[in-house]
Amino acid sequence: MRALRQVEFVAQGRRWCADLSRPLDLAIPLEFDGSQPSFYGAPPATATALRSGSFVGDVLEGGSCRCSTYTLTPHCNGTHTECIGHVVREPVSLHATARDALMLARVVSVAPAIAGGGPASAPTEAGDLVITAARLQTALAGHTLQDCPALIVQTLPNASDKTARRYAVDGSMPPYFGGDAMRWLVEQECTHLVVDLPSIDRAADGGRLRGHRLFWGLPEDSENLAEAIRPHATVTELAYIDDAIEDGLYLLNLQVAAFATDAAPSRPILYPLIGVNP
Repeated sequence: MRALRQVEFVAQGRRWCADLSRPLDLAIPLEFDGSQPSFYGAPPATATALRSGSFVGDVLEGGSCRCSTYTLTPHCNGTHTECIGHVVREPVSLHATARDALMLARVVSVAPAIAGGGPASAPTEAGDLVITAARLQTALAGHTLQDCPALIVQTLPNASDKTARRYAVDGSMPPYFGGDAMRWLVEQECTHLVVDLPSIDRAADGGRLRGHRLFWGLPEDSENLAEAIRPHATVTELAYIDDAIEDGLYLLNLQVAAFATDAAPSRPILYPLIGVNP
């Protein structure tokens, strides 16, 4: 039996056709023995052959098969999706929360603005690169996110070394989303946000994780799940959007590892769309 090549569906009051023969993978492959991105000084993800009695899980060492133990920090070692369990006291599982597998998604390319500094209570500092609501609105070019639950943001410039960049190690501050941008995304009812950044928040924000809390509808200092207005929303970070992927509307298949944790490795895959006449 041949694999499916196209699928038609109805969304936004019209019929669409997704080209399944042209998957566009946004996940950074995690090479355990090669280059990989990292954040916050986390150690590299590693793979070690299992050893149990006379068994060794490596065919190069005489074992009958490969069987490795993998060690990684999902939040820091590659493309991952996280749920509200990231910031609340209750042990919320991504596996139980991330139920939307197929959805409309819009891709936009955004050049962050250079911040001029804010009040002393704000985490933003002069010179920071910040994705603002105005920059998002300009990138959307008149489109809204109504009936389009996912937004995928490629930050500019889009250097290829994002796939192996060590973030927040050399003192430089990665771009992040401003509070106005997060509030606007909530107003637009964006439910799933995919970014090519290590975090939607400033890497050094005093532990506030203000953008995460805004996106999940939590009061600024809350760690209480019951106070969240949007506990079903997800954030995917450290994705990579190749320059060949044009801004526009796609079908998103958000594949997430079945980890009963607040975050897990994930593989967002896009499929090109064309409108179908009724």
